Amino acid sequence: MFLVIGAVMAFLAVLLGAFGAHALRGKVTAERLASYQTGVQYQMFHGLALLVIGLWTSISPSHQLIIGAWCLVVGIVLFSGSLYLLTVTGVRRFGAITPLGGVAFLGGWVFVFLAALHFVRP
Repeated sequence: MFLVIGAVMAFLAVLLGAFGAHALRGKVTAERLASYQTGVQYQMFHGLALLVIGLWTSISPSHQLIIGAWCLVVGIVLFSGSLYLLTVTGVRRFGAITPLGGVAFLGGWVFVFLAALHFVRP
């Protein structure tokens, strides 16, 4: 499942990145466009991480990996999604959601770390 979600997230990151580069340039401030691009980058990084986790869970299933992957998905939605909404609408309140996505990312990486500890133990 995380292979599919990761592939969709990576696809959407490319699509949204192209949209930002072509459709938003000149229509929003440089600062808002930079925030949008940050959302795209984080979505791509974490979409690729979901692909790796999908492969990893097919080799060595782990509850920690599954929890970590779902945290990354939530992080993408909250962090990147809030930056996209902030950029497109200009509603600054969406910026209050961004740190929640960052916390979800951090939690996801903690669970991936814990899974890695079990994976490398002799």
